[in-house]
Amino acid sequence: MLKTDRILTLDIGASKIVMAEFSAARSGAPELIRYGVSRLDIEPDSDEDPSAYIVMAVRSLMTEHGIKPAPLLMTISGQSVFPRYVKLPPVTRDKVVQIIQYEAEQNVPFPIQEVVWDYQLIESDAAEGELNVMLVAVKTDMVERLTDCVLAAGLEPEIVDVSPMALYNAVRFNYPDTEGCTLILDIGARSSNLIFMEGRRIFSRSIPVAGNAVTQEVARQFDVPFAEAEQLKLTHGFVAFGGVYAGPESDTADRVSKIVRNVITRLHAEVNRSINFYRSQQGGTAPLLVLLTGGASVTPHIDTFFREKLKVEVAYLNPFVNVSVNPAVDTEKITEDLHMLGEVTGLALRSSLSCPVEMNLMPPDLVAKKVFRKRVPFFGLAAVGLVLAMLCWWVYFYRMRDMLTNRTTSVDKKIVALEAVSRRLKVTTGEKIAIQAKADDIAGVVRSRTKWIDMIEDIRSATLDGMWLTALEPMESEGMVVSLDIAGRAFVDKLVGVVDEGGGTPIELFRNRLRESEHFSDATKITWELPMASGAFLREFKIRAALAEPVKAK
Repeated sequence: MLKTDRILTLDIGASKIVMAEFSAARSGAPELIRYGVSRLDIEPDSDEDPSAYIVMAVRSLMTEHGIKPAPLLMTISGQSVFPRYVKLPPVTRDKVVQIIQYEAEQNVPFPIQEVVWDYQLIESDAAEGELNVMLVAVKTDMVERLTDCVLAAGLEPEIVDVSPMALYNAVRFNYPDTEGCTLILDIGARSSNLIFMEGRRIFSRSIPVAGNAVTQEVARQFDVPFAEAEQLKLTHGFVAFGGVYAGPESDTADRVSKIVRNVITRLHAEVNRSINFYRSQQGGTAPLLVLLTGGASVTPHIDTFFREKLKVEVAYLNPFVNVSVNPAVDTEKITEDLHMLGEVTGLALRSSLSCPVEMNLMPPDLVAKKVFRKRVPFFGLAAVGLVLAMLCWWVYFYRMRDMLTNRTTSVDKKIVALEAVSRRLKVTTGEKIAIQAKADDIAGVVRSRTKWIDMIEDIRSATLDGMWLTALEPMESEGMVVSLDIAGRAFVDKLVGVVDEGGGTPIELFRNRLRESEHFSDATKITWELPMASGAFLREFKIRAALAEPVKAK
């Protein structure tokens, strides 16, 4: 939690950047002072690196709105991260971090060294003592690319949050009295984020159906470039009504509205699927309220569409219910942009309040630089102390030099005598090592004479009454015998009633006896066993006895 008078927040989306400056009080909610929105104008299928666009957009927003550098909190898109929800068994506090680390390694679909990850313990209605953990991970190179853009623009991030988590914090602060389950539907350009909020429970999911899907479909059906299709969508787009109704006078608007409805219908299907997953897999309930936000959420009639389809109350998210806005901010302008300010408001809350979800996906290199910078004053003090200590030692050594010179002369004489003794000891030690090596080789030969006899004796001792071996074949790997394939037979009537302590079969008892031998390891296993047929009097089996210590094949 930052303790400063000013705080900057930055939301980097797929097609836009929102930057805001807040007055961060030391207690209570921050106040919005100024903000700006800039479009990136990058086509979704473009292979062009967006870094330059992001740097230019940030610098332009700072210049245009008079925003000076200050501690920065930023978000990354929910589509870029990998959220995972895992349940942990009851463990002691000192084991929680260790077991979460293990779960992260198992659930993140990339090597843990290649990602930045964080976690949050969340409450649930699970059994007492059980822990629910939300893991969030992002590839290190992806988050570094964004933080490098921010650094190039002259700002330094303090926190790297996730867009859905910032929205969740904003809703929790501005809508504290909501009951039941609330669904936050953030419809962006490249993806739509669903955040389920029920009590103190949270569940989020990213859906790859959003504003760009509408634009791409318009571009395909009208056979126009992406930029022109985007303009058609903004000019004529709305969600067409279902059933029979009087369409718009413009044929273009009619076609665009039907395209919009088709894409939003796909989005609704994904939303329904996510609701069912949340209810069945996360133990949640159906949402009673849907809060719309995001750049594509202001498409005309989209709230009516979801209200009719989901049969629940649908409203637009207002992130300034409990967050104040400076009177200097244009009221009409901020009213038009409410749907884009949820993330920056949620970020600002972390400057002076303790938020329900506090994630930080700061790249390790940047964290190390910040830690080093904080330690620089201590390094300076340490350097001064080191210089003083060296000065004291210099005075000490100067005084001791004369005394040591006298002693050195007598010591040198003794060293000459001891070096002669040392040379004789080195010769003797070399002879001892050579003799010991020969002795070890002879001992190894002696042991190898009886090793196979001992192994065979252990196999014979492990056999049961009425059981005999038919084949014994060594299995080699890279010139070493690593296991023995043992084939055998047994009379069924002799094995009746013979079981091991765990209730296993006689063949399993034979295998377990082999495992107890010092020559074989626990990897010893039954590789084949003749199924028992009615009236059979003979059983056949094969066991691969893994050697505890490989033996040279020749």
